[in-house]
Amino acid sequence: MTMHTVPAAAVRSAEARVAAYDWQALASEMSGYGCAVMEKLLTPQECLEIAGLYADESHFRSHILMARHGFGKGEYRYFRYPLPELIGGLRSALYPRLAAVANDWNQRMGIAQRYPDEHAAFLKQCHDQGQTRPTPLLLQYGPGDFNCLHQDLYGELAFPLQVAILLSEPDKDFTGGEFVLTEQRPRMQSRAEVVPLRQGDAVAFAVHNRPVQGSKGSYRVNLRHGVSRLRSGMRHTVGIIFHDAK
Repeated sequence: MTMHTVPAAAVRSAEARVAAYDWQALASEMSGYGCAVMEKLLTPQECLEIAGLYADESHFRSHILMARHGFGKGEYRYFRYPLPELIGGLRSALYPRLAAVANDWNQRMGIAQRYPDEHAAFLKQCHDQGQTRPTPLLLQYGPGDFNCLHQDLYGELAFPLQVAILLSEPDKDFTGGEFVLTEQRPRMQSRAEVVPLRQGDAVAFAVHNRPVQGSKGSYRVNLRHGVSRLRSGMRHTVGIIFHDAK
């Protein structure tokens, strides 16, 4: 087993839970609004177990303090390979469903890039371009922390969708800290989408661009995402990004 290979049992388990969702409806939501919510992707116990990894540096390749880089306030750690089995399994299982949406979007936007059916094949493309560092991450916010609007690109080859899973319970573990997506359409004011999430819910959303149907065909809109100010408590989120970093 290579450092990037996810155990087959972990992938099968993740595929079973991912298959339980209505992907036609989710694809429609993503295409219409730039995001879609998968309720209860993780159990409360799984959320606690993943959040509990944050204190153990052996799971991670780097530690980022947002304020040092002008990213906001708060912190996050990038996982190292091999990923925790649950996260690696979900990354492999979610990718094919999202690749179908990504390929449809690129066709509509006149972008030549097409994404392979299997995540391992896409990772090989990343690595062939020198993007070899894993990008799944665990984020931690305390009172007053926030994440500025941004795009997670990390290199020339970027997958158009990513997933964030809320590991903490709103109004119990924290207040504030809403997930926010903004969309800038050409020659128009920006549109904001605030996505309500509960513990274990996942949101799949556009990383950079998505197509919007206009009177003369589809055109591209630009998206950014962030997290509003935490009012109290502690908030943990796991982010699953499908391309690796340079």
